[in-house]
Amino acid sequence: MLANTVALVTGAGSGIGRAVALAYGREGAKVVVSDLNEASGKETMSLLQEAGVDGCFVRADVSEPDDCQRLTDAALSQYGQLNIACNNAGIARSSSPTAQTDLDCWRQVIDVNLSGVFYCLRAQIPAMLRHGSGSIVNIASILGSVGQAGVAPYVASKHGVVGLTQAASLDYAAQGIRVNAVGPGFIETPLIAHRLQDEPTRRDLISRHPIGRLGQAEEVAELVVWLSSPKASFVTGSYYPIDGGYLSR
Repeated sequence: MLANTVALVTGAGSGIGRAVALAYGREGAKVVVSDLNEASGKETMSLLQEAGVDGCFVRADVSEPDDCQRLTDAALSQYGQLNIACNNAGIARSSSPTAQTDLDCWRQVIDVNLSGVFYCLRAQIPAMLRHGSGSIVNIASILGSVGQAGVAPYVASKHGVVGLTQAASLDYAAQGIRVNAVGPGFIETPLIAHRLQDEPTRRDLISRHPIGRLGQAEEVAELVVWLSSPKASFVTGSYYPIDGGYLSR
């Protein structure tokens, strides 16, 4: 489905990002793996190589515009093109009411989760325009659609990702660039692993999903792959929750 394409994934060292990178590879793409954690990113790259996938690892901090440009440049230098990008890198910080939110926490979350997506788009779109087409999937969250107490920076950043996705899609739809967002519910990844160690908390998180369980990173990856592929050729500017019914309540 993705043969002869080059796909870039940020935050690919674990969780959803790793699952997306592996799924892209299974579908025939060459994969540029990126993460701030070099060891985790290289581990993902090793998994791809074991599966016979052509790819490379580039360490990047998406909160730094120069790193985002360098990442895209590396894809172009290695493979001569960039067809697909999944902007997945994100962080979460400790909970507190809005007026008690630490300013450094606010800045860090916004810098990575929202500004990081913008910096990546700013580098990726010109590279795709050179070839007249491309597909970008930004990883938002169910909290890009609704609020939750105690996590104002995260909620604001993910709402911003959805709005940024819509704006970018309108800017470049006529030029062959599709931009969509995915909104995962609670997915069993390292990002929430600390919350799952407490059984009452785990049960509470599961209870929020009518389907009766938490999601798996591989399930999110399947949606991302579809949005990235020609099968979704008439889809742009859309926000797709993948949440086990969370938002239906």
